[in-house]
Amino acid sequence: MMTYTRRNFIGVTALGLGAACGKAKADSGEDEIDLSSLARFVDPLPIPRKAVPSGLIASRENPAQKIPHYRISMREFQAKAHRDMPATTMWGYDGTSPGPVIEVRSGAPIRVDWINSLPSRHLFPVDHTLDGASSDAPEVRTVVHLHGGRTGPESDGYPETWVTPGHTTTAYYPNQQDSAALFYHDHAMGITRLNTVAGLMGLYIIRDEFEGRLNLPAGEYEVPLVIVDRSFRKNGQISYRVSSDPEKPWVSEYYGGGILVNGKLFPFLNVLPRRYRFRILNSSNSSFYVLSLASSQAFTSEGLSFFQIGGDQGLLPEAFKTAELILGPGERGDVVVDFSGTRGKEHYLRTKTANILQFRVADASVNDTTRAPETLRPIPRIPESAAVRTRELTLSDYQDRLGRSKKMLLNGTRWSMPVTERVVLDSTEIWSFINLTDDSHPIHLHLVKFQLLDRTPFDLPVYQLTRKLVFTGAAQKPVPGERGWKDTIRVDPLSVTRIIAKFEGFEGRYVWHCHILEHEDNEMMRPYDVVRAL
Repeated sequence: MMTYTRRNFIGVTALGLGAACGKAKADSGEDEIDLSSLARFVDPLPIPRKAVPSGLIASRENPAQKIPHYRISMREFQAKAHRDMPATTMWGYDGTSPGPVIEVRSGAPIRVDWINSLPSRHLFPVDHTLDGASSDAPEVRTVVHLHGGRTGPESDGYPETWVTPGHTTTAYYPNQQDSAALFYHDHAMGITRLNTVAGLMGLYIIRDEFEGRLNLPAGEYEVPLVIVDRSFRKNGQISYRVSSDPEKPWVSEYYGGGILVNGKLFPFLNVLPRRYRFRILNSSNSSFYVLSLASSQAFTSEGLSFFQIGGDQGLLPEAFKTAELILGPGERGDVVVDFSGTRGKEHYLRTKTANILQFRVADASVNDTTRAPETLRPIPRIPESAAVRTRELTLSDYQDRLGRSKKMLLNGTRWSMPVTERVVLDSTEIWSFINLTDDSHPIHLHLVKFQLLDRTPFDLPVYQLTRKLVFTGAAQKPVPGERGWKDTIRVDPLSVTRIIAKFEGFEGRYVWHCHILEHEDNEMMRPYDVVRAL
């Protein structure tokens, strides 16, 4: 049986209820909108547009080859999250949030100029006590990370390689990987959480011939769903609550009062009675979601099932039917939903107790020739014997005398301390994440894809006294949705989560971190080096 943290998993699922029902937490502030007063399902679901290259440019590897060249600008814009709300000031790629979908072919490189056209003042208070966000650093800084991308270190979005408004960074993405739904987002040191709340994220989809032969729903029948949670003030602006200490406004998590899908609260989508493919991204700062489908707004009703075909790094080895899809921050789910046989009916995408998206099925006859095959991409398991090293890495939460989080560390080590994880190029390692906290932490490794081995509960007091792992239960093997390649893994409280990865592709400096962005911004991130030899 899986275990979930009482704070940011069960709690956030419950908040997802309150969020999607429109109720903010009691301490959210008198100036926030009571989202329960908003009409449900009056706005159509926005579909992010596809990015269009500005032209062709010479390839880095082969100057005679011309590759697509994109120019994407980060800028401030106004948008309405709901028909009955004032417009909200947001930041987005090419003036939208989520940004345009960048769609590429496997093996076909592209170049992207990321242009910082943002204002010089931030939308939210910056905590200058955090590493990398000191008062002498510019208030607005950006650097783009392609989450799940196998890129050279110069294009990976290292947190300290930020640029200020008026400047541009150039990234080269070789796309030497299988079909998958990746995403791009800001990764600037000390303010990632703020830049993300402002709206800086977008999907990046890689296609390949293998996926194309499966005859999955495509075109208008393949729909991206980017899910985030936000609170709003009565003037329509995003509310990002901070601590009562003006010198240290950082808070340990951010849970919004409402759940947006593609930038809208409670949107609806008109669908035909046929199969649809949904590429779902949880781009929230802190919230985990347990998603399901319902056939009515009542929470006693059951609904359709997901047919999950993929996860973070692309297709699963086998598809499977499931009533729930669990996504932590940074995780993606690739599902097919069959609306045939439900002509003229309504269905709802929901959290445990909150409807967040309505599907309106047309009363029409449709000839659907697509498939949702059970057997997908073969994924050989990496044998544990292939690992040349096993690392034990702790996840810790350091608190003050009142039990308030002060900082969070990986392996007891701050960001600015010397690199302790140096791995040899093309070697395989097992990383064991020992979670000493009562939070679930979604841990993300840059550069590599990996496989989950297992999760095992352990005795915390014994470990604290002796630094020895004494397990208190059987190892939990990956559930079907975790049996593909991953780049972000949920590490449950008081458990050891083991992954295995081959560090291939590039030498250089990368990072690994918790994808709860408030944690990442307060020391729960570490650099690691991929080297030719030790």
